[in-house]
Amino acid sequence: MRVISGTAKGRPLKAVPGTGTRPTTDKVKEAIFSMIGPYFSGGWVLDLFAGTGGLGIEALSRGMERAIFVDMDRKSIEVVNDNLRGTNLTERAEVYRNDAGRAVKALAKRKACFELVFLDPPYRLRTASEIMMSLQELSLLNDLATIVVEHDAEHQYEDRVGDCVCTKRTEYGESAITIYRYERRTDNEESTSV
Repeated sequence: MRVISGTAKGRPLKAVPGTGTRPTTDKVKEAIFSMIGPYFSGGWVLDLFAGTGGLGIEALSRGMERAIFVDMDRKSIEVVNDNLRGTNLTERAEVYRNDAGRAVKALAKRKACFELVFLDPPYRLRTASEIMMSLQELSLLNDLATIVVEHDAEHQYEDRVGDCVCTKRTEYGESAITIYRYERRTDNEESTSV
């Protein structure tokens, strides 16, 4: 695994030891960024089930200003920190060991707001919809934020989750990527659409 493009292009990324973490392959990562970018001019990114931190690091390398990485696994947190050091991106990142639900609430208390969110929960959980609703209810998404969900290809997420609208879905073997755009509706729009 490596950083594909941007300021840290070509830097190798460590994997999390063991079989509990399924890193996003370089091929899938490249496809994701060709769909959502490929480059950015600032903004904050949230890598909520960070694993190796590969997606958030790629976003930083491609121009996002700051990233927050969250994972429950101690080994993952160590690997994310190692990968940030190896790419010289430590100063633009925050890394937390926490449960996704608690992390989202803590970020809301800080009034954090994200332009880009990566959700790659363990495939068996299938909790991305609930997390997207929490991100909206707690005002953690900027208008037109992009949410990238990596999940089991056998599972299909809804076309719309609150004000998050599916813009693309692609499959790569056993994995699928579903991309949402946050399009907050005003009260007027809600009343006229009834």
